[in-house]
Amino acid sequence: MSCKSTKVAPSVDFDHSCSDSVEYLTLNFGPFETVHRWRRLPPCDEFVGARRSKHTVVAYRDAIYVFGGDNGKNMLNDLLRFDVKDCSWCRAFTTGTPPAPRYHHSAVVYGSSMFVFGGYTGDIYSNSNLKNKNDLFEYKFATGQWTEWKVEGSLPVARSAHGATVYNDKLWIFAGYDGNARLNDMWTISLQDREHACWEEIDQSGEIPPSCCNFPVAVCQDKMFVFSGQSGAKITNNLFQFEFKGHMWARIPTEHLLRGSPPPPQRRYGHTMVAFDRHLYVFGGAADNTLPNELHCYDVDSQTWEVIHPSQDSEMPSGRLFHAAAVIQDAMYIFGGTVDNNVRSGEMYRFQFSSYPKCTLHEDYGKLWENRQFCDVEFILGEREERVLGHIAIVTARCQWLRKKILQARDRQRQQRTKRESSEESDEGAAGGPRDVPAGNKPSGTQPLLEVSIREAEAQPFEVLMQFLYTDKIQYPRRGHVQDVLLIMDVYKLALSFKLSRLEQLCVQYIEASVDLQNVLSVCENANKLQLDQLKEHCLNFVVKESHFNQVIMTKEFEHLSTPLIVEIVRRKQQPPPRVYSDQPVDIGTSLVQDMKACLEGGGLEFCDIILLLDGHPRPAHKAILAARSSYFEAMFRSFMPEDGQVNISIGEMVPSKQAFESMLRYIYYGDVNMPPEDSLYLFAAPYYYGFSNNRLQAYCKQNLEMNVTVENVLQILEAADKTQALDMKKHCLHIIVHQFIKVSKLPNLRSLSQLLLLDIIESLATHISDKQCAEMGSDI
Repeated sequence: MSCKSTKVAPSVDFDHSCSDSVEYLTLNFGPFETVHRWRRLPPCDEFVGARRSKHTVVAYRDAIYVFGGDNGKNMLNDLLRFDVKDCSWCRAFTTGTPPAPRYHHSAVVYGSSMFVFGGYTGDIYSNSNLKNKNDLFEYKFATGQWTEWKVEGSLPVARSAHGATVYNDKLWIFAGYDGNARLNDMWTISLQDREHACWEEIDQSGEIPPSCCNFPVAVCQDKMFVFSGQSGAKITNNLFQFEFKGHMWARIPTEHLLRGSPPPPQRRYGHTMVAFDRHLYVFGGAADNTLPNELHCYDVDSQTWEVIHPSQDSEMPSGRLFHAAAVIQDAMYIFGGTVDNNVRSGEMYRFQFSSYPKCTLHEDYGKLWENRQFCDVEFILGEREERVLGHIAIVTARCQWLRKKILQARDRQRQQRTKRESSEESDEGAAGGPRDVPAGNKPSGTQPLLEVSIREAEAQPFEVLMQFLYTDKIQYPRRGHVQDVLLIMDVYKLALSFKLSRLEQLCVQYIEASVDLQNVLSVCENANKLQLDQLKEHCLNFVVKESHFNQVIMTKEFEHLSTPLIVEIVRRKQQPPPRVYSDQPVDIGTSLVQDMKACLEGGGLEFCDIILLLDGHPRPAHKAILAARSSYFEAMFRSFMPEDGQVNISIGEMVPSKQAFESMLRYIYYGDVNMPPEDSLYLFAAPYYYGFSNNRLQAYCKQNLEMNVTVENVLQILEAADKTQALDMKKHCLHIIVHQFIKVSKLPNLRSLSQLLLLDIIESLATHISDKQCAEMGSDI
């Protein structure tokens, strides 16, 4: 049994059918690999194969196969094999005629074969016979046989530095370089039947990436992704996705990434990108004359980037380009590439992925908003008095302006109720005693909706604002839909009034990114009407741009523009104002996570509407938040809400510690998974018992236990393990106590252990003390 630092959690044995299955918890301790750890593996020896770049690597079973590339002097066509279990190199067995030496080709795995397409061949030393290829070779792993596929009919133009992947039994080829120009065409060929295979050019649609080369492709969630690459003057750091089913491309917008959020990686070429779980991992490449070595991660679900921080014991690879990468199980392997001073590398590195279920906080609150269950406030909007429902707990946590409005409305409601009650009492006194109250007027268990009037807001933009309060997101305007952009402008006006800095920034970024030649005048006029000076300024600068001006003033919309705006545009064109640069930091506001954290820590105390009882101790909470995050609470509040508004807390038959209960509330309110390891034992079964959206909390609890049992906290974890009947964890703790007993014996907590646990420790000590040690101890007496 080993105990290392941060580790990848192995499989969990869990009885899903049993609500209190914490009793059957097993953790399967064993050798674990540190999460986000880079390890340098044995490099390729020169007698096995040369150091290289512009090669390919593929993964098949427990091995990495390296083909081709160049060593700085010659092109290569050898095939190397690296066994990831033994960490050993060898030349792969081959028979038949291999592809000619080449680099910037592509290689993919389908079934039990590797397929190599295209690339650049010839003699780079003498600079002769250099040409691109469009040939297709198959290598069978089982027999080592190389075979060239002779395909009839039309062929893709010969190319190198292209992208290739396998999807739906087909090889897909995209873009590259044909020797004269960069390409952005796409071809596919079925790999199922060699005899009848033929190439087919794909009719692509949507926002097709610019012609490019030296870029990677990766497939994730049935889509192909392309990031950056060499595309001449148009080189960008855009990420594009391709839908295989409709052959449709889309540029993934970055306008939702607020200032302060991790940006996408800078533009680059010669980098790698691999897919694992719901993430894309980008490493290396040449980025504006630098060779960065950060690992960037893109979450396909949340459409956000982050830089992965390696574990403290990592052996980081240096920056490089034209290396190659592949994934085996839960690790990425990177081999070779060109490092500083144009030196070829023969290094192999391994990176350990982490794979946790995604955080569903924003989705859970979003569903609460969509379903409108457990609403306790009704906003009456505009002159038409349209009504929108909401939840006081979330709205007051996220917006101070609306919080003030709700408090004022609540005070008015209480005053009216007090006035009504005193009036009824005086009526009863005058009548000589209490009267029977008609059944329809008797107070019910549910509170009436609190009505809050907001004259300055119309329903449609207010609903978009509410969506933001619940999810931290708003819908991106559809391309070509002017009404979408104008709606976001109305939302922006509300954000300014309600002092929601984060929403302000989001609206500005969306609107500025959506302004084009077709809508700029409509947006400018609306900005002028709403007195949104920042957006008006952006539109005016867009119109007077050299490449835009003539096209804009020839439109019908320009003819109908108000005279003051026409004058302003003409003057702006004749005499542009000096640019004003501000070094003032931009207030990006607070996020959903930050606001819900503040709510739990006391900011939402006056809006609590439920009492959670832990061993008889009350903890005020919010029904809507509990119901949004837990199907257990959602069913309880919908069907059999306790009349006294109090709920006893347990996890199956077990009552968690106060500290563990607070950790669970942090997870419910704002998705926090940081907790002391002893809390993790109590909460391991919570995702199933309370019906959380997924087992993210459980995965973190498991990892927390595996990585953090130390001499300092082993007694607390022993107590928690005993209480939760986690028998293998208890055994693990006793093992540590026995082997570190001199240190453990000095811990003050030892004296507060129960008598039964002290007996367990004595018994474990007795079991582990050898006969020789007993004899030595006896001789000392």
